[in-house]
This record gives sequence, structure tokens and C-alpha cells, in this order.
Amino acid sequence: MLTEKDLGIAQKHANLKNRPRRTRRTENLRRMVRETHLSVDNFIYPLFIAEGINSQVEIGSMPGQYRWSLKDLAREAENIAKLGIPAVLLFGIPDFKDEIGSEAYNDNGVVQEAVRIIKKAVPELVVITDVCLCEFTNHGHCGVVNNEGYVLNDPTLDLLTRMAVSHAEAGADIIAPSDMMDGRVGAIREGLDSNGFDNIPIMSYSAKFASGYYGPFREAADSTPQFGDRRSYQMDPPNIREALRETELDIAEGADMIMVKPALAYLDIISRTRDRFDLPLAAYNVSGEYSMIKAAARLGWIDEERVIRETLVSIKRAGADMIITYHAKEAAPWFSR
Repeated sequence: MLTEKDLGIAQKHANLKNRPRRTRRTENLRRMVRETHLSVDNFIYPLFIAEGINSQVEIGSMPGQYRWSLKDLAREAENIAKLGIPAVLLFGIPDFKDEIGSEAYNDNGVVQEAVRIIKKAVPELVVITDVCLCEFTNHGHCGVVNNEGYVLNDPTLDLLTRMAVSHAEAGADIIAPSDMMDGRVGAIREGLDSNGFDNIPIMSYSAKFASGYYGPFREAADSTPQFGDRRSYQMDPPNIREALRETELDIAEGADMIMVKPALAYLDIISRTRDRFDLPLAAYNVSGEYSMIKAAARLGWIDEERVIRETLVSIKRAGADMIITYHAKEAAPWFSR
């Protein structure tokens, strides 16, 4: 109940001219003045494709996400396209792994086959391929490793280029190098151009941080390092200026699109990148960010749909043009209009 004193205070402020709440009163008013608009057009859906399985297998740490068999991939691609999602990002899990990740650039490898299957089933669906060796090496690192366990930069570039060209030959629409080797965008650009793929754009993981949020992905992609970690080549989380320098270097080498990964703990990086550069900007809403929401929702601690909406809008508000997210399929109907 309002007291006499409360009523007196209310009367004192009754003649306020500026009341921002006026435009928040109803949903349609809020829609009319909304500053950030998110659409299904902004979504990219990641897919894990595995050899040696005959049906989809749910990923334990990522509820609702699966390793897909090549047999079921066309059907899943059709379902994604029906939701209006314009693009997918492919990760492959091969049966065979070795020290140099040779299956990564096998013309009949799991990713190459997946690209051909999707482009035949749904030609209009944009297929982006992740270019990195970690899923294909038996040590789980993103490049060639010497006897001391150090990832060698320059010898890795040739393998990444071969991988990228094989993806383009299979029909990939966009090449997305995620390894964080120095000079890999330039090497891949040269390799694509010299093989007649000068029209294929590169979406570079320009600012990819050495993050604890990748844990569930490593289970999904079977890419956990067998020794050490990736902090000698992925970025140190406290660094902003370095992220901008990495992005600037990738653009100079020929990147057509740039990316920040992860998203939620790096919204400031997304914002600073948007302010500094005018290329199309992607942000990767990574596995750990996805799994935390799913786990909290299963325990009844949060309103799942509301938190997913808020999360995705925050990434768009920070400046991302494209959002790579495991939430894409469930969120697509919410943002279809």
C-alpha cells in the first residue's frame, strides 16, 4: 500500500517531461523503437559429420546436438534449409588419424563427401568448411608438431592450403580457417586463386582465443590435445589490441569475412572489431556457452527461450553480422519474421 508520504513524492514528480517508459508500455511499442533486430538470416548452424556411424549420435555434453552420419546428412540439410537458416559450418571426424592429419586433405575425406552430399540435396544452402587439422591429427593439435611438442607454423600452412583447396573442389562456398597459424589466410588465398577458386571467400577466425568455453566441442569433434594445450597459438584472453592486430593482418592477407570466437566473454572484442573494420563480422557462440544454458534450463534455473533470445541479441547488438550458434535450429522460428 502507498503511504501518504509515498503519494506526496509521486505528486512531486508527476510533471516529469522525460519518461522513457512511455515507449516500453506495450509489445508493439517496444517493437517500433527496438534498436537491434535479429533475423534467422544472421544464423550459421554448425554440423559435426562422422565416419563409421550409421545414424545420428547425440553428444553427451551438448544436449540436442549430434554427430551426423553421411547417410543422414541430406535429410538434416533439408530440415535446416526449411527453417530458413542460410548456412552451415562443417566439422569432420574421420575414422583414421595420423601425425599430419592426412585425411583433412583427402579428396574423398569425410568433409569433402559431406560438402558434395549437402550441395546435391540443397544447392542453395551455403556450405562453410572449417579448415584446421585438430580433428584429423592423432595428437589433437592444429598443425605439424616437432619432437619437442611444438606446433610448427610454416610447415602447417601447406597442409591447410591443400585442405582448403580440396574443400573448394568438393563444392564448398566459403573457407573458414580456424587454426591461428600466422600467414594462413594469405597462403590459403594464394592456393585457392592459383587453382581457379578466386571467387571463393575466406571467413577467417581472426581473433580466436584460447578459451575454456571450448570443452564440449572437443568431445563433439574428438579433438582434445593429447599433450600440452593450444595457448602457444590461440590468443591470450586478456588481449584486445592483439585481437585487432590479428584481424588487421588477416584482412591484409585477403580475408573477406572476419570472426571473433568465443562470443559472450568477448562482446567487447566484437564491438571494438565492428568499430574498427567494415568487413562482414561473424561471432561464434561456442559449445560451452550453449551447454551452460542447456544445463541450467534442465535444472529449472532459467527460462531457456528467454535466455537464448537475450544471448543471441547481445551478440548482434555488439556488432556481429553473422552468428554461428548451436541454438540456430530452435531459435530460427522465433526470428523468422
